[in-house]
Amino acid sequence: NLNIFDVLSSTTMNIIKSVKIFDYLVQLHANNNREWFNEHKKEFKKKEEQIKVFFQQLNGQINQFDLIDSYKVFRIYRDVRFSKNKTPYKTHFAATFHRQKPELRGGYYVHLSPNNQSFLAAGFWQPNTIDLLRIRKELEIDATDFRNIINETTFKSIWGELGGDELKTAPRGFLKDHENMDLIKKKMFVFKKQFTDQQVYNDNFTEKVGITFKAILPFFNYMSEILTTDLNGESLI
Repeated sequence: NLNIFDVLSSTTMNIIKSVKIFDYLVQLHANNNREWFNEHKKEFKKKEEQIKVFFQQLNGQINQFDLIDSYKVFRIYRDVRFSKNKTPYKTHFAATFHRQKPELRGGYYVHLSPNNQSFLAAGFWQPNTIDLLRIRKELEIDATDFRNIINETTFKSIWGELGGDELKTAPRGFLKDHENMDLIKKKMFVFKKQFTDQQVYNDNFTEKVGITFKAILPFFNYMSEILTTDLNGESLI
């Protein structure tokens, strides 16, 4: 009897490697213009359908250990209105998976790109002003549990160091010399794990994605508890 990981990892091989998703993206990178893209529109549509199947299957896998209320596969078209880079198309496929709100917070992100540029990310990307202040206030009071979770041996071996943009100095209303200022000045709380093309093509890639994402749950659940309660621990939902 095959478990869900066995089934999906074999499917990963069929979709990502067998249909040569990366080969297409390399060609798109070398011909990032509307003329070439329109000439190869049928090929793109086929690749898009195939990669959507992969993300749909991945959504099913994540739901084996978490509750996902929605996921989004990003369009290939770039918004060039405010960008110096005017190339019209992205040279990767990506999707984001959102946990079931309001009780569960945080999200998963998958980025598939050739030349060893694929990665997974998880956490809180650009939290809104209210959520960010709530997190900072919690860290101001006590960051012991937060640090214990992100420094736990298995967690750290999988996800490495906490990333995300941060302020150069203390946010308004917080002491500059606070012992937890390294965390308080964060503007986002994200983790990232890089993958080589060979790892993505491996039969066990989807299983690896599942193991990697499942490892973030202690962090997600801790942050969800913070964001669904006030500073007195009273529920906000």
